[in-house]
Amino acid sequence: MGEKGRPIHLGAGVMPASFKVLHDPVKNYETIIADFGECAIGRVAPIDLGFWWIILLCAYTKSTGDTSLAELPECQRGIRLILTLCLSEAFDTFPTLLCADGCCMIDRRMGVYEYPIEIQALFFMALRCALYLLKNDDEGKECADRISKRLHALSYHMRSFFWLDIKHLNDIYRYKTEEYSHTAVNKFNVMPDSLPDWVFDFMPTRGGYFIGNVSPARMDFRWFCLSNCIAILSSLATPEQASAIMDLIESRWEELVGEMPLKICYPAMESHEWRIVTGCDPKNTG
Repeated sequence: MGEKGRPIHLGAGVMPASFKVLHDPVKNYETIIADFGECAIGRVAPIDLGFWWIILLCAYTKSTGDTSLAELPECQRGIRLILTLCLSEAFDTFPTLLCADGCCMIDRRMGVYEYPIEIQALFFMALRCALYLLKNDDEGKECADRISKRLHALSYHMRSFFWLDIKHLNDIYRYKTEEYSHTAVNKFNVMPDSLPDWVFDFMPTRGGYFIGNVSPARMDFRWFCLSNCIAILSSLATPEQASAIMDLIESRWEELVGEMPLKICYPAMESHEWRIVTGCDPKNTG
């Protein structure tokens, strides 16, 4: 909420990364200044915050039964603005969201860009929450129709191309490259030689997970905890896939949990890699 309880306007559908309160000692007056990424490390606008706003609004509405907040014109407009920005046409053939590096909570820098699983899982969950929150008026119906179409395409894409288990791993290992036409098996032209050695030891016979990223000629096979858990909560994962994710956590307990809560990412960076890959955060560059 802004000054005197007025809602913060959502600009063009992007949520602020943070707020700063400026105090004028002469007038004894405070002003809230929103940061949309222009003050962030790397000057990257956050994508995930708008999704979290929709998700938290839905959680509040469901847990309290209070629909008055979500039905406010400001909140309905905010939902539509965020989704209009995300559902807009672009030079992209995938239903996933194309992202800049460092655009979500898992950044600094970790090679998270293009189509990171964290953003795609949050995107899917936010779309489902928005369907629940949008009013059944003309503007709401139009937005809901676009959401339903995107959900169908997004769920198929994620379940088909981001999912990895022992069968898919063996299929990728035998991929042919430079295939053309609709019948191509290796649709993203992934090079089998790009498979990291650790993934063969990490993948159990029973189990699977949504990998970190899928884009042309590039797959990030790392495990990201938050996005896989969100995939279960939002039903992005099928019941079989949800069980496989839990089987993987149980099978690889020492690697993924050990003596601490679930690790954010696996495998961890080694040697001096963190100085290079996480270089945009001054705290990480001794």
